[in-house]
Amino acid sequence: MTVMPSTAIQAMDHTMTRLRIVVDAPFEAFRSRFELAVPPVDIARITGLVQKRATWEEMKSAVAANAPHAFMIYAAVDVKPLMVLAGHERRFVEYLMGNHVIAERMFRHDPAALLYAPLRVALYEDDGRTVFAIDQPSTVFAGFGDPAVAEVGLELDRELDALMVHLGVGPVTKR
Repeated sequence: MTVMPSTAIQAMDHTMTRLRIVVDAPFEAFRSRFELAVPPVDIARITGLVQKRATWEEMKSAVAANAPHAFMIYAAVDVKPLMVLAGHERRFVEYLMGNHVIAERMFRHDPAALLYAPLRVALYEDDGRTVFAIDQPSTVFAGFGDPAVAEVGLELDRELDALMVHLGVGPVTKR
């Protein structure tokens, strides 16, 4: 095996703020509300648009119709079945939540922004309480050092706050 030397390695330290929101609702009730507000991406429609090489405007329209609160679920992983084997009974679902139309506005400036888009969300039980956890988008994307990427992170904070207000939690981001 031939090892190719790296021509450049950059190490960038950055700090993120994790939001841990205790929700005043039973786990399954909040999960249902969340999944109604943030529906799964309509993969058949999106794939069809890609296959027909649709315009970006068509993609934007499809995403707007699919994401009534700006976000869609790209993946959901129910971790409990894996952890129950180790004796853990608490519920835990991890989501990849995002919007590729919004993500594109970061991608054009720094493709590495897709390391964090879609956003990772954890919904879990902790001592009988329901917890919604997410790294605050503005703090995640500020770490790229690009004002255009950081501005989209601030927009995602506003969209996250609007979603959480819709879910009855209230604004959650730190300003």
